[in-house]
Amino acid sequence: MNSFTFYSPTKVIFGKDAEMHAAREIKAFGGTRVMVVYGGGSVVKSGLLQKITKQLEDNQIPYTTLGGVKPNPLLSLAREGIRQALEFEVDFILAVGGGSVIDTAKAIAHGVANPDIDIWKFWSREAVVEKSLPVGVVLTLSAAGSETSDSAVITNDEIRSKRGLSTEFNRPRFALMNPELTYTLPRYQIMCGIVDIMMHTMERYFSPELGNDLTDEIAESLLRVMIKNGPIALENPTDYHAMSEIMWCGSLSHNGLTGLGGKGDFATHQLGHELSAMFDVAHGASLSAVWDSWARYCFNVNPERFAQFGRKVWGISEGSAEAIGKAAIERTEAFFASVGAPTCFSELGIGVQPDEVVRELADRCVYFGQRTIGSFRVLGRDDVYQIYAMANR
Repeated sequence: MNSFTFYSPTKVIFGKDAEMHAAREIKAFGGTRVMVVYGGGSVVKSGLLQKITKQLEDNQIPYTTLGGVKPNPLLSLAREGIRQALEFEVDFILAVGGGSVIDTAKAIAHGVANPDIDIWKFWSREAVVEKSLPVGVVLTLSAAGSETSDSAVITNDEIRSKRGLSTEFNRPRFALMNPELTYTLPRYQIMCGIVDIMMHTMERYFSPELGNDLTDEIAESLLRVMIKNGPIALENPTDYHAMSEIMWCGSLSHNGLTGLGGKGDFATHQLGHELSAMFDVAHGASLSAVWDSWARYCFNVNPERFAQFGRKVWGISEGSAEAIGKAAIERTEAFFASVGAPTCFSELGIGVQPDEVVRELADRCVYFGQRTIGSFRVLGRDDVYQIYAMANR
């Protein structure tokens, strides 16, 4: 086992009616004036938002609300939230939703705590987060794992740039997780969640730093649980067992546990971010659209790693390491297709793109030559272009 530092301070309350602990937990973590951040009308129509605000009212906790968060959360709305939160003198942010809502809440928390710094400077690495407001979460979508992670992603809608930020200040204080709150999700959102959860684990699993047996076993078992329960959830979104397993997998996939002792790759995430920024496609769908192209392009770096993935995750035992590894890529691609996830540009809904667009995607992904991506195989501009070109079908 390699050396590592593990820090995962989020208090998790998991199970039926977990959302009813919101006011109590806000007070326990020092909140006295709250901004409730949410997305579209689903939390309103379901009555969840009213449940939360009634708790605040019953506990004499003043609050303001900010709705309208969309997938691929926008910097402009986060800035508006900061303005509103400062005006209301907020000292706690409560996210009621999925990853986009949670990431918006994190951005607002950073902005309120640092009113003299434009928050995009944190995501563009021009400034470092050194303080933030506490954030709590009522989770309604199993996907991003943002409820326990140190990361947050924001899209700058002025320059069409989507970037992630990792900092311990992104860790929520608590996450209230009731699988029943995910029962009304559309099939497409469930599918995107399945992909995102698996990819958060696979991005850590395909690491250049090996020899972490227990970490590998945790990652492999999580993937097997997702492969088993994902199709059940799609068939019956009110299956409590399947939805509860997926919800907990989502949190563990992105709190750092599945990559301890290794170095994450996350090239597929970077490839997907550019697709989301340019075409406003769903995050999970952008990942499955490029993963098999990334895997085939990087396969020769370590065929045995793909073979272990094939043996432990997919149960493939016949053949050489190379044959098992390649079969594992095919099985993964087929699984994504079976749950309705795209595996190329045309299935993503953006069509086959002209070469100049593919080259622009590659340029943007490497910040026009200012960075490389990935660690399993370090990828420069030409590598990124080749992967996009393979997915452009």
